[in-house]
Amino acid sequence: MVTSALMKSALVKSALLKNGLVILMFCLAALLAGCEGGSDEVPTAAAKLDRDIELILQPAELDWVGQKIFQNECAGQFECLVHWNVGEAFPSLGIGHFIWYPEGVNGKFTESFPDLVQYMIQRKASVPGWLQSLDPLDAPWPDRSSFLELENSDRVAEFREFLAETQGVQARFMFQRAGGSLANIIAAVPEGEVRDAVIGHLRALASTPGGVYALVDYVNFKGEGLSESERYKGQGWGLRQVLVEMDSVDDHPALDRFREAAGRVLTRRAQNADNEIERTRWLAGWMKRLETYREPDNLLVHPVGG
Repeated sequence: MVTSALMKSALVKSALLKNGLVILMFCLAALLAGCEGGSDEVPTAAAKLDRDIELILQPAELDWVGQKIFQNECAGQFECLVHWNVGEAFPSLGIGHFIWYPEGVNGKFTESFPDLVQYMIQRKASVPGWLQSLDPLDAPWPDRSSFLELENSDRVAEFREFLAETQGVQARFMFQRAGGSLANIIAAVPEGEVRDAVIGHLRALASTPGGVYALVDYVNFKGEGLSESERYKGQGWGLRQVLVEMDSVDDHPALDRFREAAGRVLTRRAQNADNEIERTRWLAGWMKRLETYREPDNLLVHPVGG
């Protein structure tokens, strides 16, 4: 049965809190096998990424990150949890607007929703039977017009409810995905001064919840920057490109430098794009999103290493 509007609002506001009972950490590529078991229990020690970089989020901080990403992607709107944007060949789902390609569509951008579904199944989430039975796990609507015809159906309404109820799992998925990508990003940067600078940027960003939020959101938003398909005119726009683009100025906060570098990288992407919608509509929204990459005002922060 479809919930009332009041119940929907409550789901959106509170679902992230259901899963904030343990200290969470980033899982590195080398540690992913240990983090992918059937339990949500996570070691309390921080994982380390090269040169003693520690990335930690406390439950309240993870809740804040999940809510910020939901606001970035959906303005916190229940209906936006299952959505198909104009000009895109795929629907976007959940608080992170995870990409889900229909059958026969092999897009430029990294697909993430099937990985989320598998993550949920491993975590014993109550994934709808119809979703688990899809083989292959492709979006059931071939195009946007087909989706719009069924957007108000009971199945889509119940799908939105499922995604509202599992916001905490989605936040952990984004957290783990970002953490697992960092070692690969560092390995993809040439050794020497550039790699040393990237490691320094990561160490500085990892030291505050605002910096960790920027890393998690950007990987979910624009990817790791490692896929050769995610290039315009040979230039990428993912986290790797932003870290390389960052200035190295000790007296300028790392989060400010990250925000500025991301602005340059995304502006370059829009300028290189064949589709002018990236310049005329999307770029302004991207710049607005980057402005959220700031430290929280009223969040109790647990010191890194404390």
